[in-house]
Amino acid sequence: MAKHDEGVVTVGRSRIGTFFANTTGIVFGLVMIFPVYWVLNTAFKPDSEVRSFTPTFFPNEFTLDNFKSALGEELFIPSMINGLIITAMAVACALVVGFLAALAIARFSFYGRKAIILVILAVQLVPFLALLIPLFLMLQGANLTNSLVGVALVYLVLLLPYTVWTLRGFISGIPRELDEAAMIDGCTRPQVFWRIILPLTGPGLVATSVYGFIQAWNEFIIINTLNNPQKQNLMAWLLYNQTERGTAWGPLMAGAIITSIPVVVFFLIIQRNIATGLTAGAVKG
Repeated sequence: MAKHDEGVVTVGRSRIGTFFANTTGIVFGLVMIFPVYWVLNTAFKPDSEVRSFTPTFFPNEFTLDNFKSALGEELFIPSMINGLIITAMAVACALVVGFLAALAIARFSFYGRKAIILVILAVQLVPFLALLIPLFLMLQGANLTNSLVGVALVYLVLLLPYTVWTLRGFISGIPRELDEAAMIDGCTRPQVFWRIILPLTGPGLVATSVYGFIQAWNEFIIINTLNNPQKQNLMAWLLYNQTERGTAWGPLMAGAIITSIPVVVFFLIIQRNIATGLTAGAVKG
């Protein structure tokens, strides 16, 4: 009888714990989802309803005028093009340079190898904003302020430590026996890298490209510091989207939705490889 009572108490406690865990998860989920919902809700409201003191959780009058206003802004399309150019340059260069650096660290033994690994780790611990003023002075001396190339170089510096460290884990997980077998079959060292290592590192390249794209596309502080409004991205446009009557909340929310589209599209294109890329490199580091 006592064992039966203990079993009932255990089941009851388990159910209570499950209930509180589910409730907590739902509450946190709602807290995270609600701002996104409110952006969508506001983007499709007319200006009069947006500025009303009575909040409405669904648009009383559905409209696309806010999207037309955002797209019609003078700097919106140029800011989107600037963001795409900077992001593409930074991510592409980070993948190429990061892959070659990771390959050297993972496959070759040379003097200072461990020191380089420690430096890569140490750099990631330094707040990047602490380096912003020195980087600005360096770019100013090289006449690269107010330049898309200058911002892309700074983003490259920001992305490289993570890229090298992540790709090193992927390459280290590829057995060296594959290299040796390919070279016995007549492959040269460059052919081994091109035909063996690069394809097997594909998931890692996908994972790091996703991280790099999100970081570069959503970055605001660096480009706002280095460039003038004509050469900034959509994040900066969202900040400076002001009118004579103040902030135009409807077009601002519509612009925020449009800003998120490239990231969503990029994610959907390569989503099949993301899970593999995020887990495969954790086998051996």
